[in-house]
Amino acid sequence: MKILQPLPMPEKKIGVLSFDFDGTLDCPKSDPRLDPEFFEIIKDFREVGWVWGVNTGRSQMQMLSGFMEGKFPFLPDFMVAREREIYTPGGMNRWLPVLEWNKRSEKDHKKVYKRSRKFLKVVQDYVENETDAEWVSEVGDPAGIIGKSEEEMAGIVAFIDGQIGGYRDLGYLRNTIYLRFSHKDYHKGTSLAEVARRCGVEKEQVFAIGDGHNDIDMLRREYAGMIACPGNADDEVKAHVREQGGYVCEQRASKGVIEAFHHFFD
Repeated sequence: MKILQPLPMPEKKIGVLSFDFDGTLDCPKSDPRLDPEFFEIIKDFREVGWVWGVNTGRSQMQMLSGFMEGKFPFLPDFMVAREREIYTPGGMNRWLPVLEWNKRSEKDHKKVYKRSRKFLKVVQDYVENETDAEWVSEVGDPAGIIGKSEEEMAGIVAFIDGQIGGYRDLGYLRNTIYLRFSHKDYHKGTSLAEVARRCGVEKEQVFAIGDGHNDIDMLRREYAGMIACPGNADDEVKAHVREQGGYVCEQRASKGVIEAFHHFFD
């Protein structure tokens, strides 16, 4: 595996750029799947003090493959994995966890899964007996669902929304046919806010772009002063970005990201 390094960190950080990966930066249907011009623009941002990162639903290990798929010439300055775990690059393709944040997240997730186990069992029984979807339980993510189609997942979400009201700390993150239950306080938006806090950057100097349902949490004015979605974003995401006064690109995926750069930064 090729060993990548991040660009040298600027002495003074003036802004943060946050990118979803699948469907936003990387799109297998595009040619190229990630426009090389993106990285040239990132170099320009770096020269004036901006840091950048990938904010994804992928696990840390899955994202390492993503860097190769997207032909990254250098690493981002931070990675948000599974929508909630924050990492910074170390040497030899290693990623170092932001321990304070990640440990607090892990502790709070264990508590919410324990408190909500009866409800999660109800959802599991519904999924396994009333749908063709698959219930998924993994270490660290004991409650997830993979639907057969987006239409089926929409029906499952409607069932969950009708039942979840009494569990105030339990939420879920959805992207196309995938859903995972999580603590409401940990998602792409709060993770991005933590990154910006650690960089000493106010939300007005934060840019965020994404295309899926699980990106909506970071595409909010409370976390980013500049928000956008590419032209291939879900209709719900486009509507949300418009409501937030953000920018809906005409171009798809990474070409849309570049279009958003021109809109906000000229």
